[in-house]
Amino acid sequence: MDFGKLVGDSFEYAKEGLVGKWVTWILLIISCIIFPLIMGYIMRVYRGAGSAPELNEWGSMFIDGIKLFIVGLIYAIPIIIIEVIVLGSAFLTGVMAQNYSQVNPDAILGLIGAVLFGVIILAVVSIIIGLVLATAVVRFARTNTFGEAFNFSAIFAHIGRIGMVSYILALIVMIVIIGIVEVICMFIPYVGLLLLFILLPLLVVFEARYLTLLYDSAGTAA
Repeated sequence: MDFGKLVGDSFEYAKEGLVGKWVTWILLIISCIIFPLIMGYIMRVYRGAGSAPELNEWGSMFIDGIKLFIVGLIYAIPIIIIEVIVLGSAFLTGVMAQNYSQVNPDAILGLIGAVLFGVIILAVVSIIIGLVLATAVVRFARTNTFGEAFNFSAIFAHIGRIGMVSYILALIVMIVIIGIVEVICMFIPYVGLLLLFILLPLLVVFEARYLTLLYDSAGTAA
C-alpha cells in the first residue's frame, strides 16, 4: 500500500475543498459545533465524492449525521460499560485507601490489580472497535443500512482484502499525522486551542477522505 499517496491525496482533497473557499470553511467550523451537520458532511465524503462535497440540503445532512452518530454510539457501548466498571473500581480503591487502617490490605491490592486489568481490557477493546469502526462507517455510508454497519463478517472480509497489516499501518499513519497537528497547536501559547478549532474542518475532511481511500483500496464497490 502506498501510504504517501493516501496522505497526499487526502491532503489535496481537503485543501482544494476548503482553502480559498472561506465561506465553506466557516460553515464547516459552525457545523463542528452542531455536530450532526459535520457528521452528515463526512457521510458525503465516505460515499466517494470525487471532490469535497458542497454544503447544501442541510436537513438531509443533519439526518445523515444523526444516523452516523447512532452507529458510533452503538459501537461505543462496550467501551462505555468497561469505563464505568474501571472508574467505579478506581473510586472504590480510593475510598478504601483513605481508610487503609480499617481495611484488609489484600483487598486494596486486589482492587488495584482489577483496575489495572480493566485498563488493559479497555485499551484492547477500544483498539479492536476502532479498527472495525474505520471500515464500518464507510460501509454504512455506502449502503445507508444500519445492518451493514454491523455486518462483521463482511467488514472483516473487506479488511482482509486490504490486508490486515497494511490496514493497521495505514490507520496508525493517519492517527500520527492528525496527532502531530493537534500537539503542535496545543503547544502554541494563547491561540493554540483557537487555531486547532479553526483547523478542525481541514482535519475532519482529511480523515474522512483518508478512510474512504483506505476502504476503496480493497477494490470493491460495497
